[in-house]
Amino acid sequence: MTKQQARFEPYDFNGGTCVAIAGADYCVVAADTRMSTGYNILTRDYSKICKLADKCLMASSGFQADVKALQKVLGAKHLIYQHQHNKQMSCPAMARLLSNTLYYKRFFPYYTFNVLVGFDEEGKGCVYTYDAVGSYEKVGYSAQGSGAKLIMPVLDNQLKSPSPLLLPAQDAVTPLTEAEAIDVVKDVFASATERDIYTGDKLEIVIVNADGIRREYAELRKD
Repeated sequence: MTKQQARFEPYDFNGGTCVAIAGADYCVVAADTRMSTGYNILTRDYSKICKLADKCLMASSGFQADVKALQKVLGAKHLIYQHQHNKQMSCPAMARLLSNTLYYKRFFPYYTFNVLVGFDEEGKGCVYTYDAVGSYEKVGYSAQGSGAKLIMPVLDNQLKSPSPLLLPAQDAVTPLTEAEAIDVVKDVFASATERDIYTGDKLEIVIVNADGIRREYAELRKD
């Protein structure tokens, strides 16, 4: 008979899916509101989208305790930046800060998978997508989380982002209008919810444009 021993496990996976799309004058970020562990649903109404600056938002899936810790660290560093510079951090600067914060913890990482949205120096929508240890890329669209493997092939097929290897560098923003991007987001989530047990209940969509930030909600499968 083998001796069994209780082992401390510092991580959990709480599921959920995040999607972001950038356009010429807007960006859309969306996430479902289900939080699970294993086959248990912990809550059906949990927002995965966090506002970091006036027009800079982060959506995160993975281990939600680490997500909360990461949001707290970023909030504190942004507050220090505002006191020192008397202005809010730009989205590209916030993207670098998030990368550095994740990389600093690379030997005991935040188990989070993030997408950051906002506007770049030219005023165009931008999406930054990350792995757990801070490697990031500026893209026109991205998906993270348990349903990302189902959603990314659809986005690749519909939006056809130019290769980052092309010279001269091509603009990453998608050709969609804001309304079309919202419809695509709703469609891919409706599809992913059919196949991923960790995605569902309700869809929270946040739109960032020149007028500010607004939220929309849509119902998803609850089983």
